Amino acid sequence: MSHPQLLLLASIKYLCRLAVLCLVGLTLDQHGFADQPNIVLILADDLGYGDLGCYGQEKIQTPHLDRLASQGMRFTNHYTGSPVCASARCTLLTGKHSAHAEIRGNRDSGNGRAFPGQWPITAEAITIAEVLQEAGYATGGFGKWGLGPTDTSGSPIKQGFDRFYGYNCQRNAHSYYPSYLDDDDRIDEINSRPIPGHRKQPEGEVRAEAYRADVYAPERILDKAIEWLDSNHQRRFFLYLPFVEPHVAMHPPQEWLDHYPHEWDQETGPYRGENGYLPHPRPRAGYAAMISHLDNHVGKIMNRLDELGVADNTLVVFISDNGPTHAGQDKRWSIGGAASEFFDSTGDLKGYKGSCDEGGIRIPCLVRWPGVVRPGTTTNVPSYFPDWFPTFCKAARTKLPTGLQSDGVDLNDTLRGSATLNRSQPMIWEFPQYGGIVAIRDGKWKAIRKGLMTKMPSEWELYDLEADFKEENNLAETHPTIVADLVRAYQSTRTVEPDFPFPCFDQDTRLP
Repeated sequence: MSHPQLLLLASIKYLCRLAVLCLVGLTLDQHGFADQPNIVLILADDLGYGDLGCYGQEKIQTPHLDRLASQGMRFTNHYTGSPVCASARCTLLTGKHSAHAEIRGNRDSGNGRAFPGQWPITAEAITIAEVLQEAGYATGGFGKWGLGPTDTSGSPIKQGFDRFYGYNCQRNAHSYYPSYLDDDDRIDEINSRPIPGHRKQPEGEVRAEAYRADVYAPERILDKAIEWLDSNHQRRFFLYLPFVEPHVAMHPPQEWLDHYPHEWDQETGPYRGENGYLPHPRPRAGYAAMISHLDNHVGKIMNRLDELGVADNTLVVFISDNGPTHAGQDKRWSIGGAASEFFDSTGDLKGYKGSCDEGGIRIPCLVRWPGVVRPGTTTNVPSYFPDWFPTFCKAARTKLPTGLQSDGVDLNDTLRGSATLNRSQPMIWEFPQYGGIVAIRDGKWKAIRKGLMTKMPSEWELYDLEADFKEENNLAETHPTIVADLVRAYQSTRTVEPDFPFPCFDQDTRLP
């Protein structure tokens, strides 16, 4: 069968199962919510808004994620909480926007290890895993952590996870054939001859097999996740899957590389590590292969939920931590040889990872929840990472922790089809790296200012995203009151974070 035929068959089977579910199976409360669903949260790494078929991608094959979209809801205005890895994860797991969050950028802990891990969240931080664990859920995390080494308060085992397996440190995750992976608070040595994540090869034939070792970390992580799922599916569970693909270095398995035509890479030739990370003989095919392999992992998780008989009461959320890899000094490729421009990975949005332009923070978001989310639907409601904390709490029938200041809003009505969402404060991004950036979105309006940590910061820009999603028409001069209101809302709510200083706002409360 062709891919469209398989997609149609899978969708028909899903709708039939959903009809049976509504007749005989799942208990819903008076609001239409399932009774304490399982929750599966899948986080891709550096996947762009335009990298999936269901978001318009025409070259890269993503049948499983396209099927997920057909079985649930596709968000067109969903945002990460920060444009880089660690701070995005902090906003996601703690429910605080990046002007309140403890982690506001990428920063190593400096504890002396070769891969030290990132700056740790504190013992006082409350994660959604802790709340769900307290509510009786089994909690497992498998993939890339980035919120503190195992010997600190930021360890996933100290932050609500019964089980963790994967990369504690983001730098270790630059290699798909590392020497070890973190196994709870221990080390699992997996490759006696690991491949470092960074290397150049100025001359000679670039061979993909020269940069491979025995154990491919993403497969080992997936196996451990399925093993945990098999052992915990008979109780309520929260499965967090921060997969590492398609973050560079490019290390796709050969079988997925072979899916894509050699002609793609004849124009550029091999990537030799000019923009960092590892060389690759077929960088465009390699980037596509990474995304297809990620898609395959999602398919295996979805299939396992079916096989275990728990799919009908499982809320599945798929998102990305930020936009696609940004350009480097050599303009033929993005960082690490990724082919973000060739695939239009941003989906015509401006900017890449590390920016708060739409391409850096607007991300794909797919949600499947049988009996609650209507299949094949789309929402344009603006939402972002801090919203998942209260959303999961409501779905799990548990309250927000006493005293917790969550910056998100509950999306359960959105998941049920509501076209409006009441948000008492705007969505906020504070990023004291890449020159220093602040962005604020309220309804259709988005204000952004860049270079705030430099000697020559830009002026505030203002965009009407309903009319101008490409951010081409700056309206700041004609709507100064809107800019001032947005900036005032941001400054009135932000807090100082000494570990991630932002001097222009920490030391000066005037409107900049």
